[in-house]
Amino acid sequence: MRLCFLVEERYRHDGMPREVIRQLSAWGHQVDVVRPGRSLLRMSDAVRAGSHDAWVLKTVSGGPGLTLLEAASAVGLTTVNDARAIRGVRDKALAAAIGRSRGLPLPPTYAAARPETLEEIPEAEFPLVVKPADGSSGRAVRLVPTPDRLRALRAELAVEGMLIAQPYVPNSGIDLKVYCVDGELHATERSSPLSPDGGVRGRRVRLSAEVAAIAAEVGAVYGLDLYGVDVLLGPDGPVVVDVNDFPSFKEVPDAAARVGRAVLELARRGGARSGAAFVGALAEPVLAPEPVPAVATGRL
Repeated sequence: MRLCFLVEERYRHDGMPREVIRQLSAWGHQVDVVRPGRSLLRMSDAVRAGSHDAWVLKTVSGGPGLTLLEAASAVGLTTVNDARAIRGVRDKALAAAIGRSRGLPLPPTYAAARPETLEEIPEAEFPLVVKPADGSSGRAVRLVPTPDRLRALRAELAVEGMLIAQPYVPNSGIDLKVYCVDGELHATERSSPLSPDGGVRGRRVRLSAEVAAIAAEVGAVYGLDLYGVDVLLGPDGPVVVDVNDFPSFKEVPDAAARVGRAVLELARRGGARSGAAFVGALAEPVLAPEPVPAVATGRL
């Protein structure tokens, strides 16, 4: 197979996707790497029907890679994940609206183009977690305890563009990260970006049936095949606080081989969900997802 990976400079030396590219090449597949942030692209030549069996995106939110992936999808090329599904989770405000409308356990979410507009949020909703709507990897996530603190952050927040704010969910300071790859769910935990100690760097954990069902439903709601879900175990149960397309898959056993096999399978069948779940997300109910095996690994 011939595959095209769109890789932002930020991820050029990361294990994901570099190790996946190396694994696919070792299996005899041709992998072309395009760095959209550093290349002059002649779009009519870069995106040609039949040029590749699948295009795979690993770029930052707001980077040029998604535009190129959407162009590939527009001429009928297979993309991993589906380009429309990626757009649906890259915009965190849009992702919150879709997820809440489909019954996923997401916190109430406010969105504002200007930080002073967030000051209209009722005091009863504080403390707030405020972050950019196009954020990723914990960038610029802030815990804002009071309206006075929010006002003090106005200038700092003004450079972040569109913002979202959510009431803080009391938790242990540990994020549960669930990765979906090759039809399986893998759970890890690590310290929250809001945790002051940073004590847990990442370890595999047992995945409960409740969280497994939520993580599987996330894939159905957004139309994703390879993805990660950040979950907090709050006082009222699990809460989804972020969804990521093509995450790091850290602590997933044999991640490069698993992701490589998944990419090849999606390329062979021309994609899986093909955005159907995402396209219908605002109008039609989601059918109950098929059971997805949870990987019961135990603590390491």
